[in-house]
Formats: sequence, structure tokens, C-alpha cells
Amino acid sequence: MTDTTLSTVRNAARLLKAFLTREESIGVSELARRLDLGKSNVHRLLTTLVAEGLVEQDTHTGGYRLGIVMFELGEAVKVHLDLHAAAGPVLAHLREQTGESSQIGVLDGDEVVYVDRLESAHSLRLFTETGRRVPAHCTSSGKVLLAHGAECVREAFLARPLARLTPHTTVDPAALRDELATVRARGWAEAINEREIGVASLAAPVRDLHGDVVAAISIGAPVARFGAVARRRIAGALVEAGEAVSRRLGWNPESAPRSREA
Repeated sequence: MTDTTLSTVRNAARLLKAFLTREESIGVSELARRLDLGKSNVHRLLTTLVAEGLVEQDTHTGGYRLGIVMFELGEAVKVHLDLHAAAGPVLAHLREQTGESSQIGVLDGDEVVYVDRLESAHSLRLFTETGRRVPAHCTSSGKVLLAHGAECVREAFLARPLARLTPHTTVDPAALRDELATVRARGWAEAINEREIGVASLAAPVRDLHGDVVAAISIGAPVARFGAVARRRIAGALVEAGEAVSRRLGWNPESAPRSREA
């Protein structure tokens, strides 16, 4: 069963790659010939891919071409590649400026995924590997991304049960909604002892050239190093760092169109 499933996935991937020739559309027979597969097999694969929006059929020629979802996936990859290039020098400067671990996170469903990270030089530091997923509601990055995201996405998130990871985790939807409004107004978020006791983080938004918030830049450290004065200082540095990454992504606060934030 596993071998059959993997074979199907492999054939679907090969089929999608067949469209790299950039022809306007390709018919079932031609795809079957190129892939050395039976026409019925290719037709079943196409039917599934059409249903998922990865491929679409040309109503005039009957041939097939890549669908809009493939374009969206390509744009998502481009954003992440651009984000790595834009964030790297800024993360390095932020770590040097604050002495703390710095990272970039993006929202994926109900979780934040850290796509880039530089570790603190302190002997007492946090260890959060790149690629790690954490719940959005109890992290500063998640709060930034939820606060600046589309209202429908935010409300759908708040409608679901929120896990209480520590006694300090905000799980009341109304309270979290108010906090997210504060985050939007002041331009940064904090999470103190919310995901894990003894852990604190602050985050600020990163915008693309359209002004939409596509990531959050954050600092994480043991709570002992995050007093009120330190938080205000780091928050200012984070906002500046977020703006620096945003400008490297093409954002211009004077000329960029209004974002789609609610």
C-alpha cells in the first residue's frame, strides 16, 4: 500500500514538472507519452490535481495547464527566499545590538514556524531550532501575525479552543482580542511566561512591498533578562529591525499602498 501511494505521489510530481516546458496547454495523450504512463492513469492524476487547484483544463482546447494554486505556492516560496536574504543581516545586527537570540517567524495555520534564527552568545540562553512550530496565541511572533492578519483569519482562530500551556497563557478569546488590538496600535507584542515559565519574547512586524505583514521578527530570552526597562529598549530596537527587513523586501511607508489588515 505504501509503495503504491508513493508511486502515485511520484507520478503526480512528474506530471506537474511536465508543465515546466511553459507550453500553453498539454493534452492527456501527450502527457501520457512524456511520462510513459497509461492515458487512464494520467487522466486520474489530472482529475485529482484539478480538484485541488494545482492544474486546470483549458475549456477551448481540452488541454491542461498549471492552476492558480501553483502560482500561489510559487509566490510563497519566493517570499520565503526573499525573507531569508532580507532578514539575515538585520538578525545579525539585532543580536549584536541586544545580545539576545533573534529569529524570524511566519504563520502557518494556528502555529508560528521559525524560518531563520541566530542564537544568543549568553551562556544562559534559549534553544529553539529553525523550523520549530509553536502555538501562535502564546508567542510574541504569533500575536504580531494574528494582530496584523485578516480579520476573518483572526476571528476563526479565536473561535477555536486555545491551549493553556502555563498559568499565564491567555486563553479567553475576548482578552486575547483586546491584546491583539493593543499590538496593532503600539506596533509590537510581548509574551512573558506564556509558552513556558521562565521564557520571554518580544516581536515586531515585517511587511512586504504591499505593506502586508508577512512575518514577525522577535527576540527571545530568559525572563530574568527581560525587565520593564529592557523590554522598552528591545521593543524599540525590534520595531526598527522589522522596518529594516521590510524595506529590504521593498516596503516604503511613504509610497506603499495600504495593507489589507483589518
